[in-house]
Amino acid sequence: MTTSPEPPHETAATTDDVALTFRGVDHVSLTVTDLNVSAKFYTEVLGFTVVLDFGYGLACIHKTNGFTLSLIRHPDGSGTRFTHRQTGLDHLGLTARSREELLGWEQRLRELDVEFTPVRDSELGHHLNFRDPDGIALEFYAPNDLFAAALDELRSRKFSDEELLDVAEQQLGLGAYVARPGRVPADGV
Repeated sequence: MTTSPEPPHETAATTDDVALTFRGVDHVSLTVTDLNVSAKFYTEVLGFTVVLDFGYGLACIHKTNGFTLSLIRHPDGSGTRFTHRQTGLDHLGLTARSREELLGWEQRLRELDVEFTPVRDSELGHHLNFRDPDGIALEFYAPNDLFAAALDELRSRKFSDEELLDVAEQQLGLGAYVARPGRVPADGV
């Protein structure tokens, strides 16, 4: 196991003393059991457009935000329903603007007979969990005002790792959960 050098570094990835980073998520690819059923769900429920059809997979783009979602059907796939309890994807989180928008999505999911859990509030915001036809866990998430302000600040300038931990602890009041070196997690594992 490797450990991070001291003092805290700006990023875990460097080459020739130049920090490596990435600009965001380019796309997500989901393994599905039936391309037609999944395409119908993602186009009708979430507003994606199928742009490319490779036979074994579809590339779908959301016109509003440009997010690319690939749906893949593997010929030797197991065909079993998704479970977040297996190693791999737990869920795909999508951004919403507010709790009110989540309530609108809840109504839409109900009208389309999509499996979902009603909007729930948490320490950092609000979430609406639902599933696609293969049971893949999806979530709409809207940060609360406090977390949204902290995210805006984090996006406005560079932070050291230590400063980032301080923001989580002080601004968000999550000291018991902040992953400082040597801290034992709340669940003891």
